[in-house]
Amino acid sequence: MDFYSQTGKVALGSRLRRLSEKLTEDAAKIYDLYEVTLDPKWFPVFYVLSHQECASITEIAQMIGHSHPSVSQIVKEMNRKGLTVLDKDLEDARVSIVRLSEQGKQLIPQFKQQVSDVTQAVEELLSETQHDLWKALEAIEFLLASRSFLDRVQSVRKDRERQHTEIIDYAPKFHSDFKRLNCEWIEKYFKLEAADYQSLDHPDETILHPGGHIYMAVNNGEIVGTCALIKIDNDTYELAKMAVAETARGKGIGWLLGQAAIQKARDLGAKAICLESNTVLAPAINLYRKLGFQQIVGHASSYERCNIQMELKLL
Repeated sequence: MDFYSQTGKVALGSRLRRLSEKLTEDAAKIYDLYEVTLDPKWFPVFYVLSHQECASITEIAQMIGHSHPSVSQIVKEMNRKGLTVLDKDLEDARVSIVRLSEQGKQLIPQFKQQVSDVTQAVEELLSETQHDLWKALEAIEFLLASRSFLDRVQSVRKDRERQHTEIIDYAPKFHSDFKRLNCEWIEKYFKLEAADYQSLDHPDETILHPGGHIYMAVNNGEIVGTCALIKIDNDTYELAKMAVAETARGKGIGWLLGQAAIQKARDLGAKAICLESNTVLAPAINLYRKLGFQQIVGHASSYERCNIQMELKLL
């Protein structure tokens, strides 16, 4: 069985690489056919220089979508073959200006004929397919520019792992987990304060009985996260004591806890949810922003570690 038929679309990168290798193999023979002494990988740089008098390495890199070091290496190789001339910019000696040498310019007529013939051959090849590969590649490049393939895989992974996570209501048997999870992150970055001891030691009296709520996150049978809603008044609740075990981070558990807490606040008739945090906790701040919270200037905090306050309007 063909490897790519067996593996399917997971081998997209490998299959494109195989296609690229086949085309590159023929490309070298095509250059020989037209007596154009170029390495196929030099094509983008030579093409640019054949259409304009000169350009800096940075300009070429931007035009062809390559990195600066990649273009610099290609120019060095072409320079060794006597195809380019490298000068310093008259206004800024740090900038290298590249132009074709006389030897390089002599290749332009054959090169242009080669480009014309290859373009026609490519068009004929594409016309024989059911799908326009060129347009498909443009679409994929556009989509990957806005959201990388890595981000897409991470999102799929989070969605899968979320399926193994359940958000449940707090019960007295979870008290030690509630305290442990919060103590872990607080003591890692800060120190426990009086307000922490009150809510962590006595969640029933300080959070639940006054009208608040606590959620626990269970992943594969293990308690890995928690968060609390503390009632400020009939219209406002505070999102507090959110914690996810280090071993469970990156699975979207914080998002699930936040969503559950927001929905609970809506069910309780709240008009807004506030929170207090510290900007050193960058992943947490990013999560809050994704949940819809915006930075505000609120009342004086009872926590020394607080340097940012945020709010989510529910109405």
